[in-house]
Amino acid sequence: MFTGIITGVGRIAALHDLGSSLHHGKRLTIEAPPGYLDDVGLGDSIALNGACMTVTTFNPAQRQFTIDISAESLDKTAGLTQLGPINLEKALRAGDRLGGHIVSGHVDGVGHVSHFAQVGESWELRILAPASLAKYLAYKGSITVNGVSLTVNQVVDSAAGCDISINLIPHTVDNTALGQLHSGSPVNLEIDTVARYVERMLSLESHTSQNTA
Repeated sequence: MFTGIITGVGRIAALHDLGSSLHHGKRLTIEAPPGYLDDVGLGDSIALNGACMTVTTFNPAQRQFTIDISAESLDKTAGLTQLGPINLEKALRAGDRLGGHIVSGHVDGVGHVSHFAQVGESWELRILAPASLAKYLAYKGSITVNGVSLTVNQVVDSAAGCDISINLIPHTVDNTALGQLHSGSPVNLEIDTVARYVERMLSLESHTSQNTA
């Protein structure tokens, strides 16, 4: 489990194919900030742009670790197939502060940035989310964007999907990789866990009512 509070901005330093076909995944070498790997062990979970991955090797002296990602995961996520900055979060430990919201590290869909511009001292980020996620997105609700816990300020539904507006304070822009986004950028989205269970309860209740009518 995670909180959506980024603990470091790393960099994808290298990509290696794990096979010769599209059915094979990739091995990513991640360069971490100084000291980031001091408490990391083999097999630990680290979220990369919001996607939970397992540390397969690590070298604290070189500030690098590797993860293996399957073709299926590559197909369902964004931002893990090119070199460059990436948001990092270590898994939540018992007793840690829950500064953001409960995050599983499982990407529910890929959205696309439709607008990203500075407004006053902050930044407005608008994302077109897949229509399939629209029922989980609400005004003042939580959403995870590339691993960052954020609050939805506006929701507009359309035939193309669900357009959400988010306000980013300067601290978030300066301390995550979200500042690298631009119009058209794909982003990993994870819905609020509570919304997931509410939808399940309501759909099951509706199904039960129809069968007993």
